Amino acid sequence: MRVTIADVARIAGVSKTTVSRVLNTRDEVDHSTRAHVREVIDRLGYVPSSGAVGLARGTSRTVGMLVPSLTWPWMGEVLQGVVDTVEAAGFGLLLFTCNRGTDSVERFTSQVSAGAFDGLLAVEPEDTLAMLAALHRKGLPVVLIDDRGRHPEFPHVTAANREGGAAAAGHLLAVGRRRPLVLAGPLRFGCVRDRLDGFEDAYAAGGCPLDPALVIESDFTEADGRETVRRLLSEGRTFDAVFAHNDLAAVGALAALRTAGLRVPDDVAVIGFDDIPMAGLMYPPLTTVQQPMREMGETAARMLLALLAGEELSDPSVVLPTSVVIRQSTAGV
Repeated sequence: MRVTIADVARIAGVSKTTVSRVLNTRDEVDHSTRAHVREVIDRLGYVPSSGAVGLARGTSRTVGMLVPSLTWPWMGEVLQGVVDTVEAAGFGLLLFTCNRGTDSVERFTSQVSAGAFDGLLAVEPEDTLAMLAALHRKGLPVVLIDDRGRHPEFPHVTAANREGGAAAAGHLLAVGRRRPLVLAGPLRFGCVRDRLDGFEDAYAAGGCPLDPALVIESDFTEADGRETVRRLLSEGRTFDAVFAHNDLAAVGALAALRTAGLRVPDDVAVIGFDDIPMAGLMYPPLTTVQQPMREMGETAARMLLALLAGEELSDPSVVLPTSVVIRQSTAGV
């Protein structure tokens, strides 16, 4: 059962107005009372609602958003979708990153306790899913963007990763590529396993099972994509295509192939995943599986606004379609 402001007031032996003033750091409350109320809040795990905060300052009409970093290449598209949606509804956005590790997380949790926002959108920073689930269980509306195949207990929006992997395989098979190298992302992420499963199943169905020696776990970076392709070529490994699980790794693969004197797509076709802005600017322009990142932000924001309005979501788990964007890095353009 959700802990309420009345519970805090009763256990602390003060009025609900006093609790609200403590949450809003108002100076009408003396230091000892403020410390006592804070201790009770922490002990009960109370997450203030916008209504409780409104006793002292009115509703916040602010949405919080927690992200790992703003440097991720597709983060801008997600943020734009969120901003367009929440601002159109008359809400503000309070953005938190985890650039400073535990310090950032502690600052974020202090803002949760202070009731700085009414609900939370999150692109999950590493090792924070349990914290997000706990906030949800305590009554804070939470919607996760890009669940990475984890399927949490609270509402979430993701892309069709398995179908995207299968579509990438279908395109490469259609242009005659039978021996692909797969630059998989970190296999601890469910989305990576989904992409790999979809790709692997499609190749098996096409009569071309993958060579396990050509399925390589990477770290989603350009440098790792470049180094992995360079190393495999130096070992004499042969492949006629590269499926990278994100566009940055695909960019690294393009660079390594070019350095080795191989032609793209004549010798080796390359396909990525995400469709970040730089994909179409590469030489040759990169074929990729497009994730609808802006739509993911918009959809998650609409879901959170519906929860804040007291509505029940018809589907708390939304999967948006992916599609192959064909450019010159694969044949058949």
